[in-house]
Amino acid sequence: MSDEADNILKQASQGSVAAIIQVLNEKFADFGVRTRAVFADGILQLLCEAATPEQLEQSILVERVRQALEAIAPRNIRRVNINSRIVREQQLLWLEEINRDPKNQLLWSEEITLRRPHFFQQLALDWKTGRGATIKSKLPQFSGPRRLREKQQFWRGLVGGAGVSLLLLLVGWAFFHRFVAPLNHQIQTQAPVPASPNTASQISTPTATPSPSPPPALPQGDAFVRAVRLAEQASKAGTTAQSSAEWLELAARWQQASDLMASVPANDARYQTAQNRAIAYRENSETALQQAQKYRTEVPDNSAPTE
Repeated sequence: MSDEADNILKQASQGSVAAIIQVLNEKFADFGVRTRAVFADGILQLLCEAATPEQLEQSILVERVRQALEAIAPRNIRRVNINSRIVREQQLLWLEEINRDPKNQLLWSEEITLRRPHFFQQLALDWKTGRGATIKSKLPQFSGPRRLREKQQFWRGLVGGAGVSLLLLLVGWAFFHRFVAPLNHQIQTQAPVPASPNTASQISTPTATPSPSPPPALPQGDAFVRAVRLAEQASKAGTTAQSSAEWLELAARWQQASDLMASVPANDARYQTAQNRAIAYRENSETALQQAQKYRTEVPDNSAPTE
């Protein structure tokens, strides 16, 4: 498994919804099923779409989703509500549409609860996804805790830096009183220059240059700004994408950016712009999925995990 695939699997196991979508889309691409997800109220709302009802057979798809998610073992995610419908071009605010009219929107819906892996399965998964170092530090028979060593190194560096700074200050103070202060006293004794009160005031009180205030940080909750940032990242990454996994990751980023734009409220001055961009980002996600399928068909992706 490549480092990129390992990183995606690690993010999915840590509970990243975008990474979970990417892993599921890669696993279900051969079955013609595409997934989207939103984590709301402690439940992972999962939407599965396909061109025909046969591809969305409930008993088969539910078991596939269960096996895939239990293999990932996403942190803090146990309840999953699986929704299915025929694929549609209109993808904006799909969860609101389903909640408003589930009978006409869905083929079926089923909620499942993921089984927690037992200790040895969790241990093996943690080592596989890079969380083994955390578990390793908790077991006494293994080497010393990495976090403790890093903290000790940090404090050693901090104390060492403070010691060096204090030493330099002492050397500078000693040099000043040994050489500079006597020289200034000698010059003032030989050629005293009376200073006016204004001059003395100017010398003793230098004008302080006000430091520029830092630019205000953008609000973390601004969905429009977050969507633009994701779109910029996806656009930049799209110039170098050369594998199915990379295009799948781009599709997930574009889709997340589209969902964020779609969540901009109607009373926002940027609402119309957000709606237009949501459609454009969704189209970019569709294009990225097509590119991922193209690479999967034409160039075998050796970096994909084997089942």
